[in-house]
Amino acid sequence: MQGAAMKTEAGGFQREHRIVGSTVEMLEIVNVVEQVAPTDITVLITGESGVGKEVIAKAIHAASRRNRKPLITVNSGAIPEGIIESELFGHERGSFTGASEQRKGYFELADGGTIFLDEIGELPLPAQVKFLRVLENGEFLRVGSSVPRRVDVRVIAATNKDLEAEVRQNLFRADLYFRLRSVNISIPPLRKRLEDIPLFVEMFAEEIGLKNNIRFAGLSDDALEALKSYHWPGNVRELRNVVESMLVLEKGRYLTADDVRKYLRGHTVEGNDRYLPVHVSKNVEQAERELILRALLDIKGNLLDLRNILVDRTGPAGRHEEAMFERHDAVEPAFSLIEMERRMIADALQRYNNNRRLAARALQISERTLYRKIKEYGLG
Repeated sequence: MQGAAMKTEAGGFQREHRIVGSTVEMLEIVNVVEQVAPTDITVLITGESGVGKEVIAKAIHAASRRNRKPLITVNSGAIPEGIIESELFGHERGSFTGASEQRKGYFELADGGTIFLDEIGELPLPAQVKFLRVLENGEFLRVGSSVPRRVDVRVIAATNKDLEAEVRQNLFRADLYFRLRSVNISIPPLRKRLEDIPLFVEMFAEEIGLKNNIRFAGLSDDALEALKSYHWPGNVRELRNVVESMLVLEKGRYLTADDVRKYLRGHTVEGNDRYLPVHVSKNVEQAERELILRALLDIKGNLLDLRNILVDRTGPAGRHEEAMFERHDAVEPAFSLIEMERRMIADALQRYNNNRRLAARALQISERTLYRKIKEYGLG
């Protein structure tokens, strides 16, 4: 790709709904979206975190007969278990401590439109029962009420979990699972659709360039190969963050492979093996922990580099500084992984003024995991 010469190869429907992809799998997904969008059938979208499940949900709603009504997006994993039924179905005044007024839930707010339930695999079992009732006949009860209410809502759900395995472990209701999977759209991870990376880069560069008033000069061919050689544990979401960082920090200049590698976690830089790729486990929580650890190791490596630069530039005087580092290392015990994780989460919360969504995004973990870690480390 030279400069801004690349062009996205996509049909009209794809361009209109911003579904990027030229692989056979993505073209099949677009075909399914076009077929199911005009109907009211329930759709389950599966795939790893960051693959673009919400993009597909928005496309289905936008191409449906409900597109003049709202699309309500709910992150099931970000809502504390104690209030999730109230958030979904609403509550009556006085139904519990703090319920000072009547409140509509997300299903009532989505009446006539579509509700997109992300991270459906995190829905607690009691809420799953009530959710199934809405799916079956459109009926629900507000918390604290015995009067059934009805809504006309189209349901789209998404998860990065293997729901079939969750059913076998009695963590997800079998009847709800079979009801949800009327149509199952499975989005492949970015590492299995590397040929789509130039298309994503073009789209993201255009968006970010317009937003920040930056004219992007483009990527060299070897820079694109560097992007394709990366394992992308954070999928499309991580790619967007990388493109944004490159455009803003490099001020839109033409980028080579060496430029790009600076923004890819885990790549080797000048033979230093501390940047070697870290294997990402199939277990989501373990993968998220590895991402945090990798960032911490990068920070530690940068500090070591800074110390070496100071020593090299100051000569004998710098030896005194080096000795101070060494004495400090001898007195201060190395942080455990748990302590490093706690400190990094606390720092992210402080940096984003306790905005947990932004903190989770910066740490590249789910909001549900962040809530659990906050409770675990007493940071709330």
